[in-house]
Amino acid sequence: MMFGSGTVGKQILLLLIVGISLTLSAGSAVIQAGQPQSGQQPSAQASSAARPVGTIKSISGNTIILTTDAGSDMTVQVQDSAKLVRIAPGQKDLKDATPIQLGDLQPGDRILVRGKLADDGRSVAAASVIAMKKVDIADKQSREREEWQRHGFGGLVNNVDAGGNTINVSLPSPGEKKTVAIHFSKDTILRRYASDSVKFDDAKPAPLDQIKPGDQLRARGTRSADGAEFTADEIVSGTFRNIAGIISALDASAGTVTVQDLALKKSVTVKVTADSQLRKLPPPMAQRIAARLKGTPVEAPSTATTAGGASSAANSEPSTKPNGPPSVGSGSGGMGRSGGGGSADLQQAISRMPAATLADLQKGDAVMVVATEGGANGVATVITLLGGVEPILEASPKSSASTILSPWSLGTGAGGEAATP
Repeated sequence: MMFGSGTVGKQILLLLIVGISLTLSAGSAVIQAGQPQSGQQPSAQASSAARPVGTIKSISGNTIILTTDAGSDMTVQVQDSAKLVRIAPGQKDLKDATPIQLGDLQPGDRILVRGKLADDGRSVAAASVIAMKKVDIADKQSREREEWQRHGFGGLVNNVDAGGNTINVSLPSPGEKKTVAIHFSKDTILRRYASDSVKFDDAKPAPLDQIKPGDQLRARGTRSADGAEFTADEIVSGTFRNIAGIISALDASAGTVTVQDLALKKSVTVKVTADSQLRKLPPPMAQRIAARLKGTPVEAPSTATTAGGASSAANSEPSTKPNGPPSVGSGSGGMGRSGGGGSADLQQAISRMPAATLADLQKGDAVMVVATEGGANGVATVITLLGGVEPILEASPKSSASTILSPWSLGTGAGGEAATP
């Protein structure tokens, strides 16, 4: 397989891409070069070739400033003889690649460059450029999020049966606990949430042995008619911190919140970033959730809009499954949708509320937090922080209420509506 024919094609034969895979990352896609075809032996030229991958930062004339996936900037000089092609996100080879011109590239596009690295290691003379357009990536992400909403569910890992290709997951909800057996195969995509990131798109391919009891897990695939089994096309897991307690300190300049954890009986400091989702429950919704936790029948609400911005119907009997379907057996084949009536998804209702800020919180407020496990510095980053939860914590003195929050928020920032995959 070649970009072209003739002299140029022969000169770069050993530099051609045989396989290209896509991994969603930080709201974009990562293009990865495959290995040489079976039987081919890479030459010294091929082994020393530069293969930077990243996002276009700027373009001026024939010069591209590329922000690589390693986080550094690299200068790409596109030679006149360079071959430029465009592929669709998820495309595995160059069979359907479309030739493009340098002028077709824009900042934000993802590219893989093949060429000669300069002695300083900071620039490369490009012989070929493979591009994924920013708009194509955004469209693919939108379709994938819709697919996760329609055919996905989540819960807590009970155990992993590697020999039986099964993961048993519990679906916690107020007053009940259901278990689903997730079946996987060699074709099932396994990904792991980054320990220091709040972004679902940062999840990376990971082996099965990284999934542990107590992990949050979300699967996309096909559910059985009775809802007890699920055949997974993709599984994403992660270890998260669920915190419920009283705010003891706030530092708006540092973006940190210190919470007196009711379960651990100690202070925990978490960091709020632009990607964190902050919301404050309106009192009627908090009281309904509290009633469910106590097993008290909930009076059917009207369809009037609450002060929090979400309709009362959407707030009634909220499911506590992490960004999953409203309930097993509801909707179409149990894959209910937010706003579709019946039990509604709490996380969906939360995401539709107006965004809150640290200025809306104060010392003494009760909050529930879902945060990352924490990076190398040990500081956990807030995924979702929910205020206005005093009735909920009163109804659940052991603080198990914090587990009703989903970690699967893919917000566009604290000021935007969270998107859920």
